[in-house]
Amino acid sequence: MADATIDQLKAHLCAFMVPYTAAPLGSKGTAFTIAGTPDDRRVEITLGFPAARSGPALAAALEAHCASLGWSKAPTFVLKSVIQGHAVQQGLKPLEGVSNLIAVASGKGGVGKSTVAVNLSVALAQEGARIGLLDADIYGPSQPRMLGLSGQRPESRDGKTLEPLAAHGIQAMSIGFLVDDRQPMAWRGPMVTSALTQLLGETHWADLDYLVIDMPPGTGDIQLTLAQRVPVSGAIIVTTPQEVALADARKGLEMFQKVNVPILGIVENMGLHVCSNCGQEEAIFGQSGGQRLATDYGLALLGSLPLDRLIHEHSEQGTPSVAADPDSPLAQRYRELALRAAGALAATSKDYSKLFPKITVEDSA
Repeated sequence: MADATIDQLKAHLCAFMVPYTAAPLGSKGTAFTIAGTPDDRRVEITLGFPAARSGPALAAALEAHCASLGWSKAPTFVLKSVIQGHAVQQGLKPLEGVSNLIAVASGKGGVGKSTVAVNLSVALAQEGARIGLLDADIYGPSQPRMLGLSGQRPESRDGKTLEPLAAHGIQAMSIGFLVDDRQPMAWRGPMVTSALTQLLGETHWADLDYLVIDMPPGTGDIQLTLAQRVPVSGAIIVTTPQEVALADARKGLEMFQKVNVPILGIVENMGLHVCSNCGQEEAIFGQSGGQRLATDYGLALLGSLPLDRLIHEHSEQGTPSVAADPDSPLAQRYRELALRAAGALAATSKDYSKLFPKITVEDSA
């Protein structure tokens, strides 16, 4: 009887669709075990993404799902997150101190990519992950202002590496921390690439689950070189709904595909404007552009974000929206897209290189 009860519960749990992976529980980045007696079942669930803040809602959804079993006592659900490193491009080694590197990219500037990157980072940190943010836009670094770190400078404790600055629970590095904010970066492509690889490799990242890279806009030599040289676990493409932005977003998407970087999904920014006076909703830049792009490439739409003056105000104040008002509907949108991105990454191939010993060959003579 006990075995039949376990089998019944297992089959029922496998029919539960995890909202952040769009896959059944027990597959694609999640696992579970069942223990206890028939009168006191305990289900331990392992998630491949962080859920410190969202975990209780997920547990409540599981309890509601199991209510249809009609048992006198519902199973007890215990959730834990185990974030593993995932595979990067062939021939590249994962970055020291970083389990996963997520590139946030767009085919063009002006679509709000940096705002998405910083709120994504803070949202994942609030879910319990160890997060870093690298501002890779050498020509127009904006993360120092968005994080409230303008004018601050990183230190070097060992004379070899830079210590990232900290804000809102994340570690951050940007060329904007090293130069005056009015100084133009009149650098050619090779200099930019060299500077970015140095910022990436010579920053003392402290045991990160995810390092988010705010990529420079465009799909030219700089972006392609970074996509080829930087060990990326997955990429997120940010666009606005209008066709001119979608055309460039396609170029950015296909650039990552050419170097075999998994695309975690599409983020549609500025999808809808809500008038702060009358509440009228208006699709200023068109409708469903992000969804069409996602559908064309068989990808997930991670989220659609509104055109909201609060996003601008929070960024100018150096407090991203997710940090400024964590319980707001706007913060919830960012949190959901962050969890969907982390869930999509959890479903990709793992990195097993750390399981094997490093072999060195020495001349005994």
